[in-house]
Amino acid sequence: MLLEDEIKQTKFKSDYNKLAVNIIYTHGWLINKHNEILKKFDVTPAQYNILRILRGQYPNPAPILLLKDRMLDKMSDASRLVERLRTKGLIDRKICNEDRRKVNVLITKKGLQLLSQIDEYDSEFEGFLKNLDISEAKEANILLDKLRGC
Repeated sequence: MLLEDEIKQTKFKSDYNKLAVNIIYTHGWLINKHNEILKKFDVTPAQYNILRILRGQYPNPAPILLLKDRMLDKMSDASRLVERLRTKGLIDRKICNEDRRKVNVLITKKGLQLLSQIDEYDSEFEGFLKNLDISEAKEANILLDKLRGC
């Protein structure tokens, strides 16, 4: 459905204004689709993001600062997310021996198993994007990178 129909607005200040609204609207739409999948596993998108970062680091631990740097949502509180994941048994926290102010985080086997279960839904999540063919998806990636000045 067209953006204009979705938000019941026919006029925009400019094509750039419409683009900004369209990106924000589409972000919300995609997050809602992602939430539908993650809700089945009792994790939030931010928690899922932390788990994926830790899986990428595995078997090495990651300091919380690395998690903050690599998170998709820079406004998330990584320390709070780490604590919630720890209480679920999905990660372990350890004080760094070299620097007692530093906390290292490691995904547990339970966390790895949960990610494996969520991975089974990758094709469903990607299915939300299949209105674009592969060349359009590549072009969209190029344009979004260009938009951010990359």
